[in-house]
Amino acid sequence: MNTSFSPQVAEQAVHWLIESQGEDFDLAQQQTLERWLQADHEHQRAWAHIQQVNQRLRGVASPVVHATLQAPPSPARRRALKALLLVGVASATGLGLRQHNPLPGLMADYRSPVGQRRRMHLDDGSLLQLNTRSAADVRFDGQQRQVRLLEGEVQLQVAKDPRPLLLRTGEGALQLTQGRFNVRQFADFSLVSVFSGSASLAGQALLAGQQARFANGGWHDIAPLNRNIGAWVDGMLVASHMRLADFLAELGRYRHGQLGCSDQVAELRISGSYPLDDSERILEMLEVALPVRVKRFTRYWVKVEPRIG
Repeated sequence: MNTSFSPQVAEQAVHWLIESQGEDFDLAQQQTLERWLQADHEHQRAWAHIQQVNQRLRGVASPVVHATLQAPPSPARRRALKALLLVGVASATGLGLRQHNPLPGLMADYRSPVGQRRRMHLDDGSLLQLNTRSAADVRFDGQQRQVRLLEGEVQLQVAKDPRPLLLRTGEGALQLTQGRFNVRQFADFSLVSVFSGSASLAGQALLAGQQARFANGGWHDIAPLNRNIGAWVDGMLVASHMRLADFLAELGRYRHGQLGCSDQVAELRISGSYPLDDSERILEMLEVALPVRVKRFTRYWVKVEPRIG
């Protein structure tokens, strides 16, 4: 079977498989699924493959898999089943699904689900805040303090302590001084923003008022700090002349399902401060501020298109 499809389409196929197995899957959703399948041959390949993965899972002799498949419907079962399916797709196709795979987050010391944020006071007095769909492990001992970002985004207010504090992502380990830092894990790099204090990587320091990407053991694209990056801790999404496509990508992090726009409106610009706890209200505001309409195929599939007339 041709398994050439993207990680994004793989996750959409997993979403539809789980939806189709739900008790409330109705005719309207079935028709929407059919439209999704007909929209692209890539969708059809992913759908056929994920059904095969689902069948193989049922033959796996694992107590964890068996318990997940037999569990009654619940949000926890959906998350666990999604994790199993995505792992199955990744192992069968070689797709780079690290950023889409929720399995690390399920086993993390601290995690936050989609659309929620968490605050934790650590044993040394530091404050760790997790953004939507984020996960982190914390390990303190007599010699050092270590925070590992498994996925998503954190903001860390580092307390004074004689032990060094290391913040690790998939791209390397930062040594942080006392201060405030925002770190986000992307697919191929991490981004750190230094509000106060300094962050060192391979002996090179990033100072307060700076931000940079890091990957392969070094800094990249060092730039002045964008203070809007940290607005999420106050429950806000702040845009300053942002492309609509980029704005929706950010907003989509706080919602379940797929949120996007057509090419005709992708380059429209938007500015303002928006409350993250009410994404539906934000979408309504878009229709007032811009010449667009919000088209809802289902509750989990929303697309912004040009307004006609």
